[in-house]
Amino acid sequence: MSKKLILGIVLLSIVVFLGINFGQYLTLENAQAQQAALSEYINQNFVTTALVYFFAYIAITAFSIPGAAVVTLLGAALFGFWTSLLLVSFASTIGATIAFLSSRFLLRDWVQSKFGSKLETINKGVEKDGAFYLFSLRLIPVFPFFLINLLMGLTPIKVSKYYLVSQLGMLPGTAVYLNAGTQLANINSLSGIVSPTVLASFALLGLFPLIAKWIMARISRSPRVQE
Repeated sequence: MSKKLILGIVLLSIVVFLGINFGQYLTLENAQAQQAALSEYINQNFVTTALVYFFAYIAITAFSIPGAAVVTLLGAALFGFWTSLLLVSFASTIGATIAFLSSRFLLRDWVQSKFGSKLETINKGVEKDGAFYLFSLRLIPVFPFFLINLLMGLTPIKVSKYYLVSQLGMLPGTAVYLNAGTQLANINSLSGIVSPTVLASFALLGLFPLIAKWIMARISRSPRVQE
């Protein structure tokens, strides 16, 4: 049995274990119930709790544990909008990059060896325009982020580019959730946070870089006007 297969089994076991044992606590109802008690503790131990929250959020994102949205809301309620924006923005991107690297290390070589010829066009496209596609996917919250992390790990996109584009692309959606989280006690359901109007706005933002690139490509291919 290869080392990658063993490591993959270990990581999968950790994800299942964490999801079963802790996922049940990451609910909206539980977050609302614990808000008052946690707020008092945080006021007395701000730096320590901020660091615990930061690294816990990294782990939740890296292992794709259900409940990240609830933890985001709770962070805003406990730390305020701007502090939580700093914590969540960097923690979520670091966690996503860890998941991305895990997918690349464990699965990329096998996928490319099995389907390399069929993926050649996709690989070239990602090498050339991967940042545009990733930015669009990050801006549209319809696509599960954990799936984007895993799939992008199978492509040749550079780690540094993946991190920077993810950091920027996830920021608007993070800000929306955190703004809602400042009023945690008044939230009735997660589905009501991102309205159809907000989703449509994100979709337009996500399509904008692709449309702009298409327009620029058309302009560059058009014959120049003779003076």
